[in-house]
Amino acid sequence: MRKIIRRLVTALLLLFLISGGFVVYKGYEGYRDALEVMSVEEMGERIQSQEHYTRLDDLPDIYIDAVLSVEDKRFYKHFGIDPIAIGRALIHDIQARAFVEGGSTITQQLAKNQFFTQDKNLFRKVSEMFMAFDIEKTYDKDTILELYLNSIYFGNGYYCVWDASYGYFKKPPAEMTDDEATLLAGVPNAPSVYNPIDNPRLARERQQQVLRKMQHAGFLT
Repeated sequence: MRKIIRRLVTALLLLFLISGGFVVYKGYEGYRDALEVMSVEEMGERIQSQEHYTRLDDLPDIYIDAVLSVEDKRFYKHFGIDPIAIGRALIHDIQARAFVEGGSTITQQLAKNQFFTQDKNLFRKVSEMFMAFDIEKTYDKDTILELYLNSIYFGNGYYCVWDASYGYFKKPPAEMTDDEATLLAGVPNAPSVYNPIDNPRLARERQQQVLRKMQHAGFLT
């Protein structure tokens, strides 16, 4: 009986390793295919060449803190992926029996938005991780955060923080109030839902989530 159990465990482990190896291979293949279309350097140059590209120095500190709190509070500590966030997301996915949370870092989101589709599948997730490692090797953390904030979607056709700030508040990002900054930080999670023009009540509810996350992350008392 013990031999049968050992053989069964060995077979399952072997199957797991083979399946894992296949997923990694296909993910790496997707990463290499994406790089043939556009390099990481070309991606950065394209975003930085935008007319309204905004530096971190031109953004309110509270806005940056709010973004980090809701998107990736360990951004300045990890190497492109966050094992803690991935582990938490895996538990939630298992509980929900569906792919409901990905645990993506800001670097991974930048990789996904610029190189891959929005489809949720394991192969793309691995491709995204490989690309995140490449981005982290190419740029420092501040530049990665800048590229992210200058290329995410805020709803209403606004694809960068400057356009969103001017579109929603009629002012450049540097002039946003604390209220406006924390409101805007919550929009990219679901732009069609948290759009402050079309859904002001939901936008305010999301802002409260942002403030709670900022408090939990230590940015607010």
